[in-house]
Amino acid sequence: MREKIEFPSKDAILAGLLERPDGQVSAYALFAHCFTCGKDIAAASRISRALVQQGIAVLRFDFTGLGNSDGDFANTNFSSNLDDLKAAADFLRCEYEAPQLLIGHSLGGAAVLAIANQIPESKAVVTIGAPASPEHVAHNFAASMDEIQSQGLAHVNLGPRQFTIKKQFLDDLAQHAKQAFNLDKKALLVMHSPVDDTVSIDQAERIYTQAKHPKSFVSLDSADHLLTNKADATYVANVIASWSSRYLDSSISPQSLQQVASGHLRVEERDHKFTQTIISDSHIWLADEPIKVGGKDLGPDPYEHLLAALGACTSMTMRMYAERKKWPLQDIKIDLTHNRTYIKDCETCESGKGQLDTLSRKIELIGDLSDEQKQALLVISEKCPVHKTLHSKLVVTTELKN
Repeated sequence: MREKIEFPSKDAILAGLLERPDGQVSAYALFAHCFTCGKDIAAASRISRALVQQGIAVLRFDFTGLGNSDGDFANTNFSSNLDDLKAAADFLRCEYEAPQLLIGHSLGGAAVLAIANQIPESKAVVTIGAPASPEHVAHNFAASMDEIQSQGLAHVNLGPRQFTIKKQFLDDLAQHAKQAFNLDKKALLVMHSPVDDTVSIDQAERIYTQAKHPKSFVSLDSADHLLTNKADATYVANVIASWSSRYLDSSISPQSLQQVASGHLRVEERDHKFTQTIISDSHIWLADEPIKVGGKDLGPDPYEHLLAALGACTSMTMRMYAERKKWPLQDIKIDLTHNRTYIKDCETCESGKGQLDTLSRKIELIGDLSDEQKQALLVISEKCPVHKTLHSKLVVTTELKN
């Protein structure tokens, strides 16, 4: 599930992309890309997609003045990058969940190290090909350093594009170089390639040496700085997902899973709004409301769950009957809808006026079935247990739990 998002940072509106798994989200991650790159760089895209497959939602965005975000890159610096990261974390905290995992590639790695303690919910930090100090990025325009110092700015070519670098950018880097990072009770994973010719491996050694435990180092062997090989990006994502699992808090506590008995369900608020986590003795899923009514659309709404129960039960019942009869039923497809109408007359209603809820099923039976067999299966559909429950005199009891 991919969603284009926007959020404010200082005077700019930043453009981002939030990718979430279709099912349960185990945690949210914030990804900071490399210097002058953007959210859509191949490495960021591939790592994010692979993490989503592991149940981790990822927000990546364009820093001010880059990609689709507002602002002028020439007026930005490392401090403004940190402001943008903090704004992104604030957005996740308000709209979804605060990021527990911070991932930074190249200069983005130096940025997440610098900002981590300002995001109290973060529990794990990952650097990929990152310098130990943001000042390291200045080597990209070393040939223009004298011009920048004397003229106040210079136009430098970084990759295929030209950027304006101002003296304030260098001054800001120098200021941050004096501030060593210190992760407060946060785990660190340093990932670096020994053949990285953009940020040398000794930078990873400096990061690792400076950090306190818990910390880990993983060599990326023959990978290049931008992880242009898809296999390298996938490997990075798989390692991050596996490593971080021991540090991140799942939205579902093990105690909750253990306390749900067979045949029971527990519903817990996820965001204290509309999003709900539903827990059985062996499954976890979400319920929510559409965005247009104030939800986040992270799961089916309550009536969609009701339709799903009826549809699943109907299909299972017909399948069991067809198997017992050894009929050539290849597939079953059921479309369900819920409608609510206000009626004046209704022969099947106890009252002459009121509200009528209708659950409609349209059943498609695929296979070499005779008309008589199809009609028999249609009759059996009326006998599914959920159908019977909905038509019975249903009693719902409610009590406060001590």
